[in-house]
Amino acid sequence: MSDPAALAALLVDAAAKRAGIEALTTAVGPFDAETAYQVQDAVVADRVARGAGIVGAKLGLTAVAKQRQMNVDEPLYGWLTGDMAVDVGQPLRCDRFIQPRCEPEIAFVLGADLAGPHVTASAVLAATEAVCPAVDVLDSRFAGYSFTLPDVIADNASGAGFVVGGQATDPAGLDLRLTGIVFEKNGELVATAAGAAVLGHPAASVAWLVRSLARRGRGLTAGQVVLSGALTEAVPVAPGDVIVARFDRLGTVEVACR
Repeated sequence: MSDPAALAALLVDAAAKRAGIEALTTAVGPFDAETAYQVQDAVVADRVARGAGIVGAKLGLTAVAKQRQMNVDEPLYGWLTGDMAVDVGQPLRCDRFIQPRCEPEIAFVLGADLAGPHVTASAVLAATEAVCPAVDVLDSRFAGYSFTLPDVIADNASGAGFVVGGQATDPAGLDLRLTGIVFEKNGELVATAAGAAVLGHPAASVAWLVRSLARRGRGLTAGQVVLSGALTEAVPVAPGDVIVARFDRLGTVEVACR
């Protein structure tokens, strides 16, 4: 079975039942990245049909080490919908997910549209209204996070939720490559990193996204939020956990899990 709508239905059903399934490439046979993005489109279209509009995008596999691990040479992307947003100070309801994980990211809030095959990091910064601290909430629909690259693309880059911190900072004058991050879980240090962990510069990650979307005749629009990629490894979360991501000059995001 390689029909994108049929493959998407399996993922939608898994999310609705909150039960992980076998990777699609194992269960139904291999398919390529282009087919995977068609499946992703159908998964996102289902959320939109239920009243959740597209509010932004997210990137994955932006770290070279992760690309090597997955035997790929470029990142992947997915879409953020309104129902994924968790407001600052609101709890993350773990019972909404199958196997939630959290990771820290720098979010870009666009002040202008971005589209075209030649967009650069400098163009991204010029179009950015603000950068914010953020936490990306992952939830693979595949049991045990066991998947291939086409699987995770189809699964909307494991997108499940996101929290954007209340502090919005003008990127002018900031060198986001040097923005430090301290990531904690339940008061214990998980990891430290800097913005350069994301394709050398978080804006370069967003520029790659725009160029990739251009190949499919798409782009980003003013007001959308873009999660530029994980700065550290994701950590599993459960009720009672508290995640804190502290960003140099950008502020702090705290997520309490219930």
